[in-house]
Amino acid sequence: MTYALGFRVKSGYAIAVALAGSAGPPAPLLRAHVALSDPTVEETKQPYHDGFGTAQEDPAVIARLTSIVERCAQRSIHELLTSDRFGGGACRGAALVVGSVIDPATVGNPHIRAHAHEGRLFRMVLEQALRANHVECSIIVDKRLAVEAPAKLRRSEADIKLLVGQLGRALGGPWRADEKAAATAAWIALG
Repeated sequence: MTYALGFRVKSGYAIAVALAGSAGPPAPLLRAHVALSDPTVEETKQPYHDGFGTAQEDPAVIARLTSIVERCAQRSIHELLTSDRFGGGACRGAALVVGSVIDPATVGNPHIRAHAHEGRLFRMVLEQALRANHVECSIIVDKRLAVEAPAKLRRSEADIKLLVGQLGRALGGPWRADEKAAATAAWIALG
């Protein structure tokens, strides 16, 4: 069995959906929460913040926290890819849905820049963990997903929404916008 993964990357975690089969229509395999931070080290959820609304300025603190984030991502992806749910099957690829790919250095406001750094960090550690496990991946900006999905899947937006809704019923709740984005990304990765 081969399958593909879709992720909706968030701060400190990602929502993953795995689909098998072909691009039309795929079979649902798994919906999972993938830890990209350490629940015992609260600061790893927002390593570029130093409390509410304040950017972390200490490079040693940032380095320590991002190192923890990297280890968490590696461990979580290894556990996901070796899950019994895949029956030893091969992952054909992955697609990551992210909020932005903006260069944090271009952001003037220090607090918003911290968010941009975190968005880039969690995207990059997830991508690196997948590539370390020989899984090629692509990046899709969330605001572009509704445009890219019909073109890549060669289906109407209505057909995509209908099938993604059916996948949600098969995989169980919750099935919100983030889960739908991850499912759509997995479907694209199957193609």
